[in-house]
Amino acid sequence: MLELRPSCEHCNSDLPPDSLLARICSFECTFCAACAEGLLHNVCPNCAGGFAPRPIRPARNWQGDNYLGAYPASSKVKHRPVDLAAHALLLVSLSGLPVERR
Repeated sequence: MLELRPSCEHCNSDLPPDSLLARICSFECTFCAACAEGLLHNVCPNCAGGFAPRPIRPARNWQGDNYLGAYPASSKVKHRPVDLAAHALLLVSLSGLPVERR
């Protein structure tokens, strides 16, 4: 089950469950769109994977109790500001490799 973390790991901006600005990598590292696409250049600082928009969990019980009420978003904040100097070195080491080849 996707964790739906409440904020950006870098800037700590709020990312409520219905946010269209939340981005995640395949390990569920969570960043806002500004950090993921701008500052981090679509490279997760934790795994070097790319980011995708985080899905929105339905707020209403449309079918089978698969909704936010039965599976609430996490309230545990993971604020781990990125070491931008180390991230710059990671970007150089990837040498422009596309996400699917990392």
